Amino acid sequence: MMPTMLYLHGFNSSPNSIKARLMLEHLRQKRPDIHFVCPQIAATPAAAWAQIAAICDQIEGPFGVAGSSLGGFWATRVAERFGVRAVVINPAVNPHILLRDYLGEQQNPYTDEHYQLNEAHMAELEALRVDAPSCLDRIWLLQQQGDEVLDYREALEYYRFARVCIQKGGDHAFVGFEHYCAQVVRFLEL
Repeated sequence: MMPTMLYLHGFNSSPNSIKARLMLEHLRQKRPDIHFVCPQIAATPAAAWAQIAAICDQIEGPFGVAGSSLGGFWATRVAERFGVRAVVINPAVNPHILLRDYLGEQQNPYTDEHYQLNEAHMAELEALRVDAPSCLDRIWLLQQQGDEVLDYREALEYYRFARVCIQKGGDHAFVGFEHYCAQVVRFLEL
């Protein structure tokens, strides 16, 4: 049965994000035996988790998950709930706090979708957070200190018992991600 990589994009992003495209291209060239799934994730948290969980339930055979930013938050929940390996790239550890700065009218620049982000969504994120992950032995944190969106120290604390790769410099997009694609696949054991 063909293994699957599930890639989860971040807040107001899409399957057309740079890292998703880099991973897809890597798999096409080097690992065409791996099925790549990268959905357009719903904009609001409860709907997003319902969608992600339904996708995971439908995957037949082995799979692993990678996620960036808010996608890293979701990837951690997938690893915890479904017992798979995960790579989290500059992950949002506390999006229920971080995204308060974005309350109100939102527009996804990739999809042009308009929606309202409100306090109820922050409560959904807080309820969906994995407070004490038991899956850290199956998670690899890829973190750059130059992330201008997230405080990298939150991720280092939260994922302290996971495999950790921290780099000086970089940014929220994770500069040089293309050099990690093969390692991501190996870590996910696909």
